Amino acid sequence: MHDTTDHDPTHLHAHLKGDARHTHSFEGRRQSVLAWALGLTLSFAGVEVAFGFLSNSLALISDAGHMVTDAAALGLALLAQVIARRPPSPRHSFGFGRAEALAAFVNGLAMLCVVGWICYEAVLRFSTPEAVHGDTVVVVAVIGLAINLVVAWVLSKDKDSVNTRAALVHVMGDLLGSVAAIVAGAVIYFTGWMQIDPLLSVLVSLLILKSTFGVLKDSYHFLMEGVPHQIDYLQVGADVERIPGVLSVHDLHVWDMSPGQPALIGHVQINELQDWPQVLRAIKSMLLTKHGIDHITLQAETAGMAGLHQQDHSHDRIS
Repeated sequence: MHDTTDHDPTHLHAHLKGDARHTHSFEGRRQSVLAWALGLTLSFAGVEVAFGFLSNSLALISDAGHMVTDAAALGLALLAQVIARRPPSPRHSFGFGRAEALAAFVNGLAMLCVVGWICYEAVLRFSTPEAVHGDTVVVVAVIGLAINLVVAWVLSKDKDSVNTRAALVHVMGDLLGSVAAIVAGAVIYFTGWMQIDPLLSVLVSLLILKSTFGVLKDSYHFLMEGVPHQIDYLQVGADVERIPGVLSVHDLHVWDMSPGQPALIGHVQINELQDWPQVLRAIKSMLLTKHGIDHITLQAETAGMAGLHQQDHSHDRIS
């Protein structure tokens, strides 16, 4: 029995010639994008929270709530990108790429909670309007709008990360919130109509829900190892079966190892095992050029071997 405790495990994760190019880590991700966004958002979040309560504006409080949530979301997104950069380990052989999708999913859930609270407060204020300092709301909201525009511009520079896009959704919600707060403050200052404050808060919250559900859908699909949206699973199977020498394909799975890095595993039935190297080269070339899949693991089987494989699965189900 060999002692493996002192062995270097890095060779187990190595990609040799002919293997996939994906390294299971994110060496190219720009953490500075999220760091700048976090600094700008956090610097103004406390100010807007304080003035939101001082002016008693629900529209400004909702915008402040978004800013506070954004600061937490951006911090979580930054932490996720740091984790995603870590290389594979003996305990996590696929690396840590899913940390970004997990953070995006948590951010989406947090935004749902914020929207729910804002709508609840708005309903209460429709029936019992409260006095709001319109002039204070306008001044603070204009400053918040400027900061949100800068943060959105910074985040838009990193379009490849689902996690950064989730953080951008938060910031876009803040942009809408700032605009709504400015309108609400102006209307209250010039007309004294207090109901505009909760009304605009609800409208902004409903708009934010659409983007939030989109982030939740994408991150959930990735976490559940769904077939990448750009790949037709049925077409992949049909294309593999068209390769000369391939009789059939079964136990086929396609998923994203990490965002934008699809992988495929499956069993391929062929006539003669000695033909497998040539057939495998043809399959790999087709999957890369036509479907963009280069992380491929396939097992060759003859008709007799496939039958034994099915019997093994049947035995597992019976037992």
